[in-house]
Amino acid sequence: MRKKVLITGGAGFIGSHLCELFLGKGYDVICMDNLITGKIENIEHLFAGKNFKFVKHNVSEKINIKGRIDYILHFASPASPIDYLKYPIPTLKVGALGTHNALGVAKAKRCVFFLASTSEVYGDPLVNPQPESYWGNVNPIGPRGVYDEAKRFAEAITMAYHRYHGINTKIVRIFNTYGERMRENDGRAIPNFINQALDNKPITVYGNGSQTRSFCYVSDLVNGIYKLLMSKENDPVNIGNPNEMTLLKLARTIIMLTNSKSKIVYKALPVDDPKVRRPNIAKAKKMLKWQPKVGLEEGLSRTIDYFKSI
Repeated sequence: MRKKVLITGGAGFIGSHLCELFLGKGYDVICMDNLITGKIENIEHLFAGKNFKFVKHNVSEKINIKGRIDYILHFASPASPIDYLKYPIPTLKVGALGTHNALGVAKAKRCVFFLASTSEVYGDPLVNPQPESYWGNVNPIGPRGVYDEAKRFAEAITMAYHRYHGINTKIVRIFNTYGERMRENDGRAIPNFINQALDNKPITVYGNGSQTRSFCYVSDLVNGIYKLLMSKENDPVNIGNPNEMTLLKLARTIIMLTNSKSKIVYKALPVDDPKVRRPNIAKAKKMLKWQPKVGLEEGLSRTIDYFKSI
């Protein structure tokens, strides 16, 4: 019997790649999304397949799914600052109510529940790189707190369902990920820099550009997610690329790869913007036998080609 997976947020950037991954592995896939930040264009090429079903629904409201479900991957949430600052209440709701509803389905179906958490649970970290044992440095009432605390609550309720109800749960802490199907107006560094570079417009760097990030290509991420789903691990696991670089170096790399005439301009640093971000992936290496394979320039070149095509 074919296994069935429900992917909430399945029309989003990462969710759509997961839909493809599971279809390719022979699963029946139910993609659920309210399209607040997801795009139907990300999944419309899958509609022709008989093993794919799209359900437009807000998971912060009760979820009704008939029949057997083997896995739930809960990826529904705005995920970039421009989105969760525009939709602060829906962001909090999907982290709390949406996660609660999805866990309720997992409890009823006795299936595996997989939570997409984030490196933002570490806040503006005082430890670098960040291991899973680090509890974070988060401002709960700052503008970014709606996302940070939504995900921290989502982790807490997921572990509560695991301990109290015996649900087989998984939690991935996703670090900065990029690749095809990122939105042009996503607001994050790579889409911003690529679009500005392709248009030969000034590239906007916040602060002095010395803040660091670690960028993981989307194919590496989804492979890590699948390995974690199939593992026996129930505690959070970092998935990301530990190759840390400054945002200023990223901007210069994108200018070089696009042969752009863009100049770099500097603007004020946003409130609570993390100064460093780098995953400690020792746990993923040991327990999942996973590590990223796609180098930054290769991944950026593929992403640049995608943005040129749209």
